[in-house]
Amino acid sequence: MRTDRLDYHLPEGLIAQAPAEPRDAARLLVYERSTGATRHRCFRDLLDELRDDDIVVLNATRVLPVRIRATRPTGGAAEVLLLEPRGDGSWEALARPWRKLQPGVRLTAAAGLELEVAERLEGGRVRVVPHATGTLEQALAAAGEMPLPPYIHARPDDPERYQTVYARLAGSAAAPTAGLHFTPELLEAVRGRCTVVEVDLRIGLDTFRPVAEDDLDAHEMHSEAYGIDPQVRALVTGARAAGRRVVAVGTTTARVLETIADAAAPDVGRTRLKIQPPYAFRVVDALVTNFHLPRSTLLAMVMAFAGEEETRRLYELAVREGYRFYSFGDAMLLA
Repeated sequence: MRTDRLDYHLPEGLIAQAPAEPRDAARLLVYERSTGATRHRCFRDLLDELRDDDIVVLNATRVLPVRIRATRPTGGAAEVLLLEPRGDGSWEALARPWRKLQPGVRLTAAAGLELEVAERLEGGRVRVVPHATGTLEQALAAAGEMPLPPYIHARPDDPERYQTVYARLAGSAAAPTAGLHFTPELLEAVRGRCTVVEVDLRIGLDTFRPVAEDDLDAHEMHSEAYGIDPQVRALVTGARAAGRRVVAVGTTTARVLETIADAAAPDVGRTRLKIQPPYAFRVVDALVTNFHLPRSTLLAMVMAFAGEEETRRLYELAVREGYRFYSFGDAMLLA
């Protein structure tokens, strides 16, 4: 797929700078793939669009405050964004100024947190070893910041607004943003009508990284850790045979579900799955998703699910109707 097919025009004023209040006041653009019909609704109306036997799947990952402002031994400033633990006590991270961060350099942050550069990697990345008094999560809570996307210019007063209300499995560098629209009350109502289950995808920033290559085939998807309970796996992979619909809340959830559609994929593992047209979804029957950046793999996944031209038409409609875009923006239900 040529990357320029993932371009679209978006007025800057439609990039949401703050979440809707309350969460479920966000707008919801509903698209029926079988008929081509569209409806303009509110996210709290999602319950009316679901069926009693639907299986609604959430990504229960929780974002860690992994953006750390630090000081180099020379007194100069540094910034580290922890991406993923390596399993040996070290973390892969983005860091700047990358050229000045040689192995052995020890960066000092707040609350007694120190980050030792162990290795320089490609693409502005490093491997760092955190040193903290107490647990790393405690240190990050005191010294770290939420890694908001660069198009959001002001931080929300409440950092929990960049967490879903069902977030519980700490480990991501970004939020599964389609789920930000759920309130506890709406989620409880959905649980009362549908079967609600969870998966875990530890989201790295590469999920949202714009594609730099001219062809999406040349774009390297960095792997992300995922996990799914074996019983949940059996439920979702057998849903179509049972005449039930699997509703994925978010593209990250959809990525897990389509990964485990392969019988050889483990219940707990890593995925590099890149979904683009033409792709036949094997588990996901309906998708709740926000509006994504141009030239992103997430937009390519939506095009694979709804159709390339249909997605382009929906995005043009959303722009005309003044929908709010990106992480804190409005949502679509593609069914």
